[in-house]
Amino acid sequence: MVQVRDRHPLHYDGDICIDQWTTDLLVKVTEGSFSRETLVSACELARDSEATANPVNDQVWATTVSSFRTGLEMAEILTELHLYDQDSLVASILYRAVREGRLPIGTVRNKFGEKVTKLIESVRKMAVISTLRADGDDGVFGHAGTVQATKVREMLVSIIDDVRVALIKIAERTCAIRALKTATEEKRLRVAREIFDVYAPLAHRLGIGQLKWELEDLAFRYLETDEYMRIARLLDERRMDRQKYIKEVISTLEMELTKAGIEGDIAGRAKHIYSIWRKMHRKDIGFSQIYDIRAVRILVPTIADCYSLLGIVHSHWRNIPNEFDDYIASPKENGYRSLHTAVIGPHRKVLEIQIRTYEMNEDAEYGVCSHWRYKGTDANTTAANSYEDKISWLRQVLEWHEEIEDDHVKELLSRDNSTDRIYVFTPEGHVVDLAVGSTPLDFAYRVHTSIGHRCRGAKVNGKIVPLNTALHTADQVSILTGKQEAPSRDWLSPALNYLHATRARAKVQQWFRKQNQEQNTLAGKAILDRELRQLNIKKIDLDAISEKYNKHGVDGLYAAIGAGDVRIEQVINTALAQLDMTRQQRKTPPTSPAKASRYAESEVYIYGVGNMLTRIAHCCSPVPGDQIGGYITSGRGVSVHRKDCGNLLRLQAAEPERVLEVSWGRAPKQVYPVKITLDAYDRAGLLRDISMVLDMSGLNVLAMTSKSDETQMGVSVRMDITVEVPSIDALSTVMARLGKIPNMTNVQRVDEY
Repeated sequence: MVQVRDRHPLHYDGDICIDQWTTDLLVKVTEGSFSRETLVSACELARDSEATANPVNDQVWATTVSSFRTGLEMAEILTELHLYDQDSLVASILYRAVREGRLPIGTVRNKFGEKVTKLIESVRKMAVISTLRADGDDGVFGHAGTVQATKVREMLVSIIDDVRVALIKIAERTCAIRALKTATEEKRLRVAREIFDVYAPLAHRLGIGQLKWELEDLAFRYLETDEYMRIARLLDERRMDRQKYIKEVISTLEMELTKAGIEGDIAGRAKHIYSIWRKMHRKDIGFSQIYDIRAVRILVPTIADCYSLLGIVHSHWRNIPNEFDDYIASPKENGYRSLHTAVIGPHRKVLEIQIRTYEMNEDAEYGVCSHWRYKGTDANTTAANSYEDKISWLRQVLEWHEEIEDDHVKELLSRDNSTDRIYVFTPEGHVVDLAVGSTPLDFAYRVHTSIGHRCRGAKVNGKIVPLNTALHTADQVSILTGKQEAPSRDWLSPALNYLHATRARAKVQQWFRKQNQEQNTLAGKAILDRELRQLNIKKIDLDAISEKYNKHGVDGLYAAIGAGDVRIEQVINTALAQLDMTRQQRKTPPTSPAKASRYAESEVYIYGVGNMLTRIAHCCSPVPGDQIGGYITSGRGVSVHRKDCGNLLRLQAAEPERVLEVSWGRAPKQVYPVKITLDAYDRAGLLRDISMVLDMSGLNVLAMTSKSDETQMGVSVRMDITVEVPSIDALSTVMARLGKIPNMTNVQRVDEY
């Protein structure tokens, strides 16, 4: 099952003949535009850098392995995968020299441009996997090493923005495992484990069966040497009989194809050693019970031919129940399509038959590489769409599930079932996966409950950040902890965005539940009183609200709020419903929605034009998404142009007072004017911070007044702000954020009823 590297063409002196090698390589390339001179130049640069430089980073490769020869082999692998792209081949030739520090990346940029440089740098980023420790016994945060391998694999998938990067890295790892024969035992196991856990599954995800099987077999050979050799011996003992049997089956099937008038190709299919071992262990069966030791593959032109041939096979030989798989009607998750069936063949021996079209076979062998040729062209829309589907699928990650208390399972399933994940590093370089939008506090609880409870601050990429900062893939996060566990109840406030994960929120709630009942009652009362005071909600029946939430009296409700079992926004919404909000709305009528003009018949509107008539300028015909500006015409309203339109630029220079700032947006929403009073100690930047909070909340400010007074504590400021809010939740959120501004002493809604 092990592939042997092709011998490179040599000069009489034993050096590789670059001219002959590039000629041989380009013979294999059936598509694309290539410069032979560019490939020769890349080869010469890789050769010269190896001869003149000492490696800086040579921990992965043995000193006897040539970075130059490895680069050539990587390029050969990519052409075998039908990746006919000159930038990829140049990057593969030079990658090992750059990785080992023999060749400066600046030299590559100067000679071959930014595209090749970006490919090499992206592949270098994937080298983080080489530090992975996944020996099965070592773990991270209570997870087995294999789970950590999964997290790293998912992280790699999430950061790949060009599939060529993954293909070059897989080619490099293929070279690495082929070169392990002379390596030390420790290195064999380390590289084999890395490839088995990460790169063979990644090749499977990309649908590259040609390399996936080789990587699995070679890794299995080093990780389970005895098992590998035992199965190899069993296969060798029956090889001659099996070849004779397959020849007889092929002859029978060729006659059946001729009778049916179907053109096709038939070949015996080698069963890979690792797949035999895996099936023996998965089904707990012996070697003699593996049905597809004897197997043939039939390639035909159309899907209709596949099913016709399947009927012929089943009518000729009896099929084995439960051993038929239709991957054409139901493809595998990586796009694999084929018909698999097992039958009782000649001499009553079990035979597996695979039937697929030529196109399906190319997909199975080359995966995304079979669609690369269509990227960026209109020559084949179906193939181009298939390529994009492959890339879209590549960027998906496995769904995340966490165990949590029964009371919170329903909420977890409704909120944390997204497959979108981010992958961040611990200070030690381990990878942790989190939901998109997660914060350093979510990370702390993901690491360990105690770390979360003792969290006092966080550093992201070496800089101290607020605990509600959103994290991104590849961030390195360090948690600053105190000695005592002391979560803050503010962490449970959705308006402040400290916690994104339901699991982390549940842990904070659980901590507060364990605290003294009296403390929870006092804290809950303070939280509710503060929220009611801020929103200016009065005369509510707390007994009725307590009964609604099945709590024993008002104190029970306070305790539930303090422990986090009942969320404060739920209580507020219940209180507002109790007061009949329609009465408040009659007192505070909704303002007219912002004036905007609809774009054509779509749901997109143009804002900034007031009540004036609008029309789309024919000179540039802007569409939603373009940056736009408006010009007040004489008697025809506002004409809307693209910002870079020559006519608009000319008008802006001549009559700037008639040019308007306009923007795209959705349909106007009904909003209500609400007056808020702010009390704070004056300082530089206070008004800026208040304006920033209002702007980030997306609320329109109708009026703002302020008054200053001298006090013993300094200058105090009272501000009255009238804003338009769509709901009480939006009002509560903006008030909570305003209350967190430094020097703010009070935030309260003004009584309007």
